[in-house]
Amino acid sequence: MSGVRRASVRRTKIEYGSAPSQFGHLYLPARPDTSSPTRLVVLVHGGSWSVEFGSTTQTAIARMLAERGAAVWNVEYRRVGEDGGGWPNTGRDVIDALRAIDGPVRDALPADAVDLSSTAVVGHSAGGQLAVWAVGHLGARTATATITTVVAQAAVLDTVEAADRESVQAYMGRPYRESPRRYREASPMLAPVFDAHVVAIHGDADDLIPLEVSRRYVDDAAGRGQSAELVVVPGEGHDAFVDPRSACTRQTVRVLGV
Repeated sequence: MSGVRRASVRRTKIEYGSAPSQFGHLYLPARPDTSSPTRLVVLVHGGSWSVEFGSTTQTAIARMLAERGAAVWNVEYRRVGEDGGGWPNTGRDVIDALRAIDGPVRDALPADAVDLSSTAVVGHSAGGQLAVWAVGHLGARTATATITTVVAQAAVLDTVEAADRESVQAYMGRPYRESPRRYREASPMLAPVFDAHVVAIHGDADDLIPLEVSRRYVDDAAGRGQSAELVVVPGEGHDAFVDPRSACTRQTVRVLGV
């Protein structure tokens, strides 16, 4: 990535709801190239759906992508530990953040500089669950944007299989035995097929979310007709995706084509 000319970036805060965490930051190159429209990249951060982590974990990635010429919508959402956080409201917030592309986000984009017909959504860890689930719920489309690529970075792609995890139970609000339907409804593994390409990227040294989770998702999704592929990154772990210098990030940039 060192051969790409860096550009200054400007950031704008945009609210998509009335709750304190219903906002995002839109990152744009200070001088966008209107001669060749770029794509919009939506970032959905991870962090166990908990208020212990926020969209600032993606700040360095958002700036890097904008420096490369992309428009980047880095979204926050209500999380476990704040009013309204947890399932299903957290998922609904991400849907609303995507729908904001039709309104306040589009209004803040420079004319003719962004091609919304090739929008990408990137989700890391818990954010990967939210990204795949929300795009599936929307059928990979908003009123003005078509989502063509979803990047699931070391993502929680099966909430049913992960039902014994404390963070998943906190997110669901109750144990699996009390409400298995909630876990099934939230699981990307059980999501309907949608018209976008899903790329699951996973480091083979990840000791938090096993590589096998992404492998099983891709095998199952492809078997159901979903366009999906797996990219395995040797020697890197779970947090590599928030490091702009990592091989996991280079693979993400490659997939995004920015």
